[in-house]
Amino acid sequence: MTRVGGRVGGPAPRSVDVARLAGVSQKTVSRVLNGERYVSDEVRRRVLEAAGELGYRLNSAARALASGRTRSIGVVTLGTALYGPASLLIGVERAAREAGYALRVVNTLEGEPGGVVGAVESLLEQGVDGIVVSEPIDEGTVSLSVDVPVLVLGAPAAFGGTRTVATGVGAELLARTATEHLLDLGHTTVHHVAGPERWFAARDRREGWRSALTARGAEQPAVLVGDWSAASGHEAGRALAADGDVTAVFAANDDMAIGVIRALTEAGRRVPHDVSVVGFDDIPVAAYVTPPLTTVRQPFDAVAREGLRLLVRAIEDPDARLPPANDPPVELVVRASTAPPPPR
Repeated sequence: MTRVGGRVGGPAPRSVDVARLAGVSQKTVSRVLNGERYVSDEVRRRVLEAAGELGYRLNSAARALASGRTRSIGVVTLGTALYGPASLLIGVERAAREAGYALRVVNTLEGEPGGVVGAVESLLEQGVDGIVVSEPIDEGTVSLSVDVPVLVLGAPAAFGGTRTVATGVGAELLARTATEHLLDLGHTTVHHVAGPERWFAARDRREGWRSALTARGAEQPAVLVGDWSAASGHEAGRALAADGDVTAVFAANDDMAIGVIRALTEAGRRVPHDVSVVGFDDIPVAAYVTPPLTTVRQPFDAVAREGLRLLVRAIEDPDARLPPANDPPVELVVRASTAPPPPR
């Protein structure tokens, strides 16, 4: 026996059935299920309970025809399994779903000519109501005029149009916090293993490291550059291990920090007794390496929710003046990879 639309057999429920069960008009049912304002909490509760009891779902095609919107948001993101971009995409999907929007994702490839432009045009052809650009790499000037609201995450806004919202992920402040933690422990300076220069995140983290040292009047050592991998961190760690003056390292992500620790350990430099190491991201394995890694936690969910809040407002109220995005929270996770410097 099959169950269709919350009933055993028979036709699927309609909005008139929901209205009858809830004791309201069909127009009120439409307002509630479309998320419109000016409906009392009590009425909204009755309609949602009636819809749930009947198993009714508003037909998306009919809703799009009536409202002129598809209730969908397009996302342009780099096709990568790296923890940061992948986690931010998950946060965006969750926030969009909670706001009642479906997500349509187009991946780009690093170094792909015209990748961002082609991805945006593809989404516009699908009739999305808004676009999220979560593209972490500088692909140069993007020449494209977009007639729907656009949210740019963690990068400069690069689109023509009056409804572009840019919100940072707080990388510069988090990097500054990580560096200040090492300086507060008594280290005279902090060495930095940076990410690839084309990545906006790498630039922001390097700037946060630099600004912390500048504020304290500390020396700025030469920057070592990796590619986000533990292997590149290991290579940088071998160079750092050869310098007996190195007592503190800030790596631009946890994978490189783990590689640095491995290289220091192999060279006989104890962490944190001889050298302290701080990472960035707080990946799941960071708490279980030896020693457990001190790091700063990226607030992916908070950034996604704040960005989607502004984007949805721009979609649903085109005349609204959008406030600036709230700053994401800063969370330093102190574990066993950092300590005061060894006595001279």
